[in-house]
Amino acid sequence: MAVEIKTVESRKDLKRFVKLPFRLYKGNEMWVPELIMDDLETFTPSKNPAFEQAEARLFLAFRDGVPAGRVAAILSRIANEKYQTKNMRFGWFECVDDTEVSRALFDAVAAYTGETGMRTITGPLGFTDLDPEGMLIEGFDQFPTIASRYNHPYYQRLLEDWGFSKEIDYLEFRSRVPGRGEFPEKLMRIANRILERSSLRLIEFKNKRALKTRAVELFELLDEAFEEIYGSVPLSLKQKEHYVKKYFTFVNKDMIQAVANDKDQMVGFMITMPSLSRGFQKARGRILPFGWYHILKSMRTHEVVDFYLAGVSKRYRGQGVDLLMVVKLAEVLMNMGFKYAESNLELETNTKVQAQWKYFHPTQHRRRRIFRKEMQ
Repeated sequence: MAVEIKTVESRKDLKRFVKLPFRLYKGNEMWVPELIMDDLETFTPSKNPAFEQAEARLFLAFRDGVPAGRVAAILSRIANEKYQTKNMRFGWFECVDDTEVSRALFDAVAAYTGETGMRTITGPLGFTDLDPEGMLIEGFDQFPTIASRYNHPYYQRLLEDWGFSKEIDYLEFRSRVPGRGEFPEKLMRIANRILERSSLRLIEFKNKRALKTRAVELFELLDEAFEEIYGSVPLSLKQKEHYVKKYFTFVNKDMIQAVANDKDQMVGFMITMPSLSRGFQKARGRILPFGWYHILKSMRTHEVVDFYLAGVSKRYRGQGVDLLMVVKLAEVLMNMGFKYAESNLELETNTKVQAQWKYFHPTQHRRRRIFRKEMQ
C-alpha cells in the first residue's frame, strides 16, 4: 500500500506521535525513552510557552495502516528574526528503514515550508536549545544521556537520500573523574589565586529554595552566554519560569556551581546531575506506577555524572570563572564517588570549551549532526 501522511490534529493522534518510538526501538538496549507526559506537554500550546514565539505542524506516516514514521516541522519566528532567515526547523524525526516513508514525511515538511514562505529546512532542532538537537551519526555503541537522544544508524542515509547535507556537528566527550590526589595541583593553585586577587566568589546555595530564588537569573545568564551559539534563541520570562518549575525540583544543589561578582550578580554557572539514563530506560516512559522509583534510584547512583548546561557572562570570560566552577565541582564529584563524566553536546567549532576537558583524559565518543537543505 502507498504511504499515507496525516497531520496530527487530535489528542489521539498526538499520543500516537509520542508513542511511536516505543515500537521502533523495541528491544534496543541503547534507546532511552522520554517521559510520555513530557513529550505530550511539549506539543500542547497551552502548556508549552514556546508556542508564543513559534508554531508547529506534526506529521505521522502510515504504511498499511500502521504508524511508520513521524516528524515535527517548527516555524520559530524568534529564531528567524534573530538570524534574519526564512528557515523551517524539523525535529523529533523517527522512521522505519523505508525511504518511501521518510521521503513522504519530508515532502510534507517541504510543503509546509513553501506554504509559510520559508526557504531552508534545518534540523534536528527543537523550539529551544533545551529540546533535543542533532542526529547521532557516530557512537551507536555508546549509552546516551537523557539530553542527547539515541537514533537508528540508518537515519543519516534517509536524510541524505532526500537531499539533506551537513550544516554543523556536535561532539560529545566522556572523561574520568579524578580520584583523591589525582586532581591537577596547578588548577587548584590558579583557582585559589583567582579567589584571593579578584572580587569573584563561589555562590553557596544553602537549600533548594535558595537555589530556586536565583534560577531565573541563571536562565537570564544562559541567554547571554548562548547568544552566539548556533541556533540558540532567547527564552521568554514564561519559558524561564516553566523550566524552573519543571526541572529545579529534582536537581541536587551541590551539583550546581555558580560564581558571583562583588555586586552578587551571577556571572557563571554549571549544571550537572547524576546520569538518569538507566532510570528513564526502566521507567519506560511513565512515572507511574514504578517509573518514579527507577528515576529516583538513578539520582542516588553516583557512577556517571552528566553535564547539562554551563555559561559565563561575556564581561567575565577569560577571568577564570569557569576554572573556579570546575575545581569546586571536581571536589564535589570526588566526594560523592563519581567515576565518569559526560559532556553532552558541544559544537565542533567550540574549541575553547573542548580544551577545558584536557586535564580529565577526554574521549570523544559520539557525534551528532544538524542537516540543512535549500528549497527551490
